[in-house]
Amino acid sequence: MALMAQDTTPLVLNITRGEPEIVCPAEPTPRELKPLSDIDDQEGLRFQMPGIMFYRADPSMEGKDPVKVVKDALANALVFFYPYAGRLVEGPKRKLIVDCNGEGVPFIEAEADATLEDFGDEIHPPFPLEDLFYDIPGTDGMLGTPLFIVQVTRLRCGGFIVAIRGNHVIADGTGVMQLMNVVGELARGFTTPSVPPVWDRERLTAKEPTNVTFPHPEYDQHEEIDHHHDQANLVQQSFLFGPTELAALRHNVPPHIKQFSSFDILSASLWRCRTIALGLDPEEEIRLLFAVNARNKFNPPLAKGYYGNACAFPAVCARAGDICNNDMAYILDLIRSTKKEVNEEYMRSIMNLMVTNDRPEFSVRQTYVVSDLRHLGFADVNFGWGKPVYGGPASNGSVPDASFFITFKNKKGDNIIMVPISLPPTAMDVFVKELRGMIDIYPSTFNHF
Repeated sequence: MALMAQDTTPLVLNITRGEPEIVCPAEPTPRELKPLSDIDDQEGLRFQMPGIMFYRADPSMEGKDPVKVVKDALANALVFFYPYAGRLVEGPKRKLIVDCNGEGVPFIEAEADATLEDFGDEIHPPFPLEDLFYDIPGTDGMLGTPLFIVQVTRLRCGGFIVAIRGNHVIADGTGVMQLMNVVGELARGFTTPSVPPVWDRERLTAKEPTNVTFPHPEYDQHEEIDHHHDQANLVQQSFLFGPTELAALRHNVPPHIKQFSSFDILSASLWRCRTIALGLDPEEEIRLLFAVNARNKFNPPLAKGYYGNACAFPAVCARAGDICNNDMAYILDLIRSTKKEVNEEYMRSIMNLMVTNDRPEFSVRQTYVVSDLRHLGFADVNFGWGKPVYGGPASNGSVPDASFFITFKNKKGDNIIMVPISLPPTAMDVFVKELRGMIDIYPSTFNHF
């Protein structure tokens, strides 16, 4: 099996950028205070989410300026999503509340002396994000800062790039993409969103009695010295999984296991290889943490237009030795049974835990986080120039102890899943060897860079 290294050096761009301007709702909006839900304002979601979309030139849009089109559509979208134009304030017990004051969101206009082709035949992270998104000083905090920022960069070829950053507490990835798809609809001439946004955060707010009815190891707080990670000495590689590689991983699963997704098999395989690579004590408890969209777990389900956070992050718990020494059926069963635990009662238990335990952070105790970003809706955002050539995370998501599943199309049109991994150098060598062993079931080509 061939192992092919690829250049991941981001393109160096010559960018001309205007001063940020504020885009306010195009019409008057309600002035009110809107509390976030107890799923929204948990400590682990108090950060900014970047995203990016690349568009080709379209002859049918000749004479139309993407900067003006996106900016005007954003102003119209903020009429419907008016909390996004507000600012966060904090109430009793650190409760986050949106002050819907109509202040608006920063918008940056830019030009790049580059064409879409300069980003390569296959557009995927890493990108020169410091050029394509201006990190406005003082906007990283939670309170009193913009909840959304947009930069549109024109390219020399007539294409353009839309980079965004949203505060995670007001929306999860699905919610952010709902906003952007509405911006796209209004840019294409819609007068109202096809799916109207729904606030309804009261449904995900704790109510008496605030009983925590599940154990929630995903929020366990333990002080721990991690002997396996010297973060200054981590190396990062990104691994590519196409149809051939996924078929090879599936070949490791016993025939009697019928129902499992690409996410399941990929998560199970990566967790096993990583655990072996770290050389942990066989008796040590380890965890796999992942997101489960709970919108349809409620009775009745949350409204289709609900754009708040609605994910649980359950943790699969096991001993390191059991993950290393059992077959894939064992790990897949753990993942699937943990997924099935997530229901309305589970979500209410999280809400109650947040209000009774000061909104605990996610556990870091020997926890590996996998986040599937493939189906959020980035690839569907159409401002009139068609769907993006690439739409997804703006960075390759490489952080210690976490991996993000990112998708793009290769030159043949296959959907490729890119997964960045960060490990100490010696552990990375073992990881590659183990993963190679799982994929080299029959002749194939395994890519990583």
